Amino acid sequence: MTFLRPLALLGLVGIPVLIALYARHQAGRRVAAQAFTQPHMADSVTPNRPGWRRHTPLVVVLVAITALVLAAARPAHSTTVPVRHATIMLLTDVSSSMAAKDVKPNRLKAAAHAASTFAHKVPASLSIGVVAFNQSPVMLQSPTTDRSQIRHLLSNLRPRGGTAAGRAIQLATRVINRTPKINGQKVPGAIVLLSDGKTTIGPDPVAAAQTAKRLHIRIFTVALGTSHGTIAVPNANGQGTHTEVVPPSPQSLAQIARASGAPAYTAANAAHLSAVYKHLGYQLGHRKEKRELTAGFAGGALLLVALASLLSLRWFGRLI
Repeated sequence: MTFLRPLALLGLVGIPVLIALYARHQAGRRVAAQAFTQPHMADSVTPNRPGWRRHTPLVVVLVAITALVLAAARPAHSTTVPVRHATIMLLTDVSSSMAAKDVKPNRLKAAAHAASTFAHKVPASLSIGVVAFNQSPVMLQSPTTDRSQIRHLLSNLRPRGGTAAGRAIQLATRVINRTPKINGQKVPGAIVLLSDGKTTIGPDPVAAAQTAKRLHIRIFTVALGTSHGTIAVPNANGQGTHTEVVPPSPQSLAQIARASGAPAYTAANAAHLSAVYKHLGYQLGHRKEKRELTAGFAGGALLLVALASLLSLRWFGRLI
C-alpha cells in the first residue's frame, strides 16, 4: 500500500497525545473520587464498576481517528489491469543469419511462430503492426486489431541480406508517433525487436532507441540463437558455399533496450523464445494502476464512530 498524500500521516502523532490526555483525565477522576470516599469503602459504595467498558468507546474512537488520518493521506494499492488501447510494432530480423538451424526448425521460422502466437495472445483491443527488416525495413502490416493476416505474413518470410535495426526502429517509431489520438489522449506504444546479430548497415540503432525513448516508446529486444549457429554462404568465385558461424549479439541488442528504458531478453531455443513472447504479451497487454482506498477508510471511520456512540449510550446513557 502507498499513500498519495503521505504528509497527512503526521496526524498520527496526535493519537498518543490523545491517549496521554485521556490517561491524565482518568487519573484526575480517581484522585477526585478518593477525596470523597475512603479506599476500604470503595467496593460497598460502587459495587458495579464499568471496568473495561469504560475505555472501550474511546478505544473505538481512537481507531476511527486513525482511519480518518489514513484516509486523508489517500491510501492506494497497485493492481494489474488490461491495457485498453496501445500500438505494438513487431520488428523481425530477416537477414541471412536467420537461416541458421541452431533454433529448430530455423531461427526465422521459430521467430515467426512465436511472433504470430504473441499477436493472438495480447488483448484484442491492442493494435499490432509487423515490420520485417534486413538491410532495409518493410512494413508488412500497419497497426491493426485484425489478427487474420499476421500469421500468413510471418509464415512467408525468407532470410537474406544484412541487418539494419536502426532503420527498422526509425520506421516503427514514426508509425507509433503518428497513431491517431483517442479521446484527445496519445495512444501508448512499444516496439518488440527480434534479431540475432549486430547492425551491419544503416543508422546507429542505439541513437534511434534514444529518440524513441524521448517519445515515450520502449523497445523490448530479444536476442535469438546460440554461439554455434551456422549458415551456408556462397563463395566469392560463385562456385559452391562455405560454412560461416553466426553467433547472436545479445550485448548490442541489450544496449538498444537500455537506451529506450526497456528490458532485454535472450532465447537459445524455440521453447524459450515462446516463453519470452508469452511474457512480453502479458507485460504489454497489462499495466499497473493505482486505486485509491480513501472512501473505504473514511466509511470505516464513520462506522466506528457510530459504534462507539451506541456503546456509550447503552452502557452509560450518554454520547462519548
